Amino acid sequence: MTEGFTPTDASIRRAVRRARDGVTLDPVEAEVLLHARGEHLETLFEAAGRVRDAGLAAAGRPGVVTFSRSVFIPLTKLCRDRCHYCTFATVPHRLPAAYLSPDEVVEIAAAGAAAGCTEALFTLGDRPEERWPAARTWLDEAGYADTLSYVRAMAITVLERTGLLPHLNPGVMSWTELQRLKPVAASMGMMLETTAERLWSQPGGPHYGSPDKEPAVRLRVLEDAGRSAVPFTTGILVGIGETLAERVDALFAIRQVARRYGGIQEVIVQNFRAKPDTAMRGTPDLEPAELAATVAVARLVLGPKMRIQAPPNLIAGEFELLLRAGIDDWGGVSPLTPDHVNPERPWPQIEALAERTVAAGFTLAERLPVYPEYVLRGEPWLDPRIRGHVDALADPVTGLASGPPPAGRPWQEPEVVLVASGRTDLYAAIDTDGRTGDRRDDFDSVYGDWAELRDRVAAPTTVPRPTRSEFRTALRHAEADPAGLSDADALTLLSASAGAEIDALAALADAVRADTVGDTVTYVVTRNINFTNVCYTGCRFCAFAQRRTDADAYTLSLDQVGQRAEQAWSVGATEVCMQGGIHPDLPGTAYFDIAAEVKRRAPGLHVHAFSPMEVVNGATRADLSIRDWLVEARAAGVDSLPGTAAEILDDDVRWILTKGKLPTASWIEVVTTAHDLGIPTTSTMMYGHVDNPTHWVAHLKLIAELQARTGGFTEFVLLPFVHTNAPLYLAGIARPGPTALENRAVHALARLLLHGRIANIQTSWVKLGDTGVVDVLRGGVNDLGGTLMEETISRMAGSENGSYKTIADLEALATAAGRPARARTTTYGEVPAERLATARAHDGVWRPNLLPVING
Repeated sequence: MTEGFTPTDASIRRAVRRARDGVTLDPVEAEVLLHARGEHLETLFEAAGRVRDAGLAAAGRPGVVTFSRSVFIPLTKLCRDRCHYCTFATVPHRLPAAYLSPDEVVEIAAAGAAAGCTEALFTLGDRPEERWPAARTWLDEAGYADTLSYVRAMAITVLERTGLLPHLNPGVMSWTELQRLKPVAASMGMMLETTAERLWSQPGGPHYGSPDKEPAVRLRVLEDAGRSAVPFTTGILVGIGETLAERVDALFAIRQVARRYGGIQEVIVQNFRAKPDTAMRGTPDLEPAELAATVAVARLVLGPKMRIQAPPNLIAGEFELLLRAGIDDWGGVSPLTPDHVNPERPWPQIEALAERTVAAGFTLAERLPVYPEYVLRGEPWLDPRIRGHVDALADPVTGLASGPPPAGRPWQEPEVVLVASGRTDLYAAIDTDGRTGDRRDDFDSVYGDWAELRDRVAAPTTVPRPTRSEFRTALRHAEADPAGLSDADALTLLSASAGAEIDALAALADAVRADTVGDTVTYVVTRNINFTNVCYTGCRFCAFAQRRTDADAYTLSLDQVGQRAEQAWSVGATEVCMQGGIHPDLPGTAYFDIAAEVKRRAPGLHVHAFSPMEVVNGATRADLSIRDWLVEARAAGVDSLPGTAAEILDDDVRWILTKGKLPTASWIEVVTTAHDLGIPTTSTMMYGHVDNPTHWVAHLKLIAELQARTGGFTEFVLLPFVHTNAPLYLAGIARPGPTALENRAVHALARLLLHGRIANIQTSWVKLGDTGVVDVLRGGVNDLGGTLMEETISRMAGSENGSYKTIADLEALATAAGRPARARTTTYGEVPAERLATARAHDGVWRPNLLPVING
């Protein structure tokens, strides 16, 4: 050990006596106690043991030492740090791939579940993409912004496929990243290791050249985890060159965070074990007595509520010694996978571990990765989205592991209709009956240490509640000049609250709709043909795109495209809508071939095909200008373009949504060039992901400006973000789509801001569902889109509203809104009688082996 000073026997005796008497230790006394040996060490053990035993009794499990049955998932062994003792981290050429694939992750986790594990311990290096191009390339190709996005997605996969509870050790995380990961993890962790800055900053130190090992950075993670109410594991790594004073300083730093936030669920006292082929291979191991003294001092410093563990594979068989020193947990022990950080140190057999624990006078019990105290407390420590997974494996009384073997269960909760519950009359009863109690039941634990907090917290500032007179003013301005609304007025209208405000906004939008297009709700009998889903563009919102080797990848032949067009024509369709992924093998002229095949097989169909992204892709591959490519596309049979690939027409948002999609300027170039050529397009907005209302207003105003210039938009289509399977959502970046209130407000505002420019406002039944559709039909919308016949993109994203609607279904939606309905053409013209009759005979949908509908 590296010592700061050598205390006298008298000073050690005095410190031991104070510890025995339960006096709170200061750092100097704690450092002195680290020197205890012989009888002094035995007395120190007795003091530490009493503190540990009192804590276990208070927790309701006297004499119970715990462990977690875990499986290790080494998600990546690449790391941007250069710790001089580590053999876990390696270099890309020594690995088959930069990261484990999703299939490999599931295989490990499933084997763990079969072996009775409950914890999936994700172990990985810090942000390898910032050092290794191979990692960056892998993430880009997989569609993930960074390593932590992949960690989150794989945690969800493990939850859903196996039921194991993720414990995430991804290294240094920001506050925002902790928010992203909390909903997918039962607990998280990161070793503080040491607060000795010199070991990081000075050449030759074990952490020199490792940006993530700066002590201040790691302490900030502990603070942020506490602020985020994350059950968090941390610890110290002893014997890496720190002085005893520095070792104590780390323990006191951990204690401060634990008291401040209450989020440190366990502290690991891990002894350094030198490894061959590392810069620190000659560093001697800690003597067992020094390790035990450190454990005992940690117990006394951290107190009875803290759970303290020592990894059982690193203690050279000294089980009884460490139990006497005050540990109450053995950590994660795997019956299946090695300790990937210390692979040369195999885990003890769980049966042998139980025997050694019992021999020392304790009982061994299995816990989950999240400690029982946090299981029993529930919120805010367990996110609601993972609480069900934890409850499925936890004893409801003790919080320990219990119940049936792990089984996969959905992570996302389905959206449910809000129902009344609880004290719905509180707004009035508060003045008559008062509140039930003056504080929460968990008042003493959930907020952290009150005494410590009082010294830091500022007095609350009273903020007056604003009035809503500005809403009434904005509504008057909208009545006078809907399209001329200022940004401020538009944003005020988007903030409409439930009840009178949103009803007033919807009523105004509906009145404008009636004046503009009348009461009839329109729809088109159409078929979607998504000819391929192979795409490497890297859109982070898209769950449709697949790699060519993925199990769900597909590409249609030309004959299959033509066959689907024929089927659509046979049931009364007037249109096919065709879009696909940006397949790397697809030549720029393939789009012409697809359009021509449809026209050859069903000449009467309107070909509404190819987004601006596909246009740019086709033009660049064919070495044509946008204009020339569009001219050839029209000659091949393209009649109009879908104005998709717009998402939000703000590049700051777009570069979050997508890695490689066309920028706003290119989208504008495509649609305005099409309009100039006489090719109409739709316009769209996908909202409710990483955007906000200011983006919606700017987008709507840009569409209005473009329409004023070209007049080529046939309609404006609002596309609420479907989050369920979207990578951006699974990575914890996007929110789970817009709320029902936002949907009503943005549809109404679209009607107002586009008044006099775009007459037709379309909603998406695929994304909104029947109830949402009826709501917006009463608030400015006049078009339902189409029957679709097949719908792949939204369904892949997780939409649960089906892949087609019959004519009867669509007209029923209009009826529910109190409106008549009629079929239309793509450009809102009258449908020929023959098409109407054929469509009604088949209810507008091609379904094999079904007879035509017979009326009467």
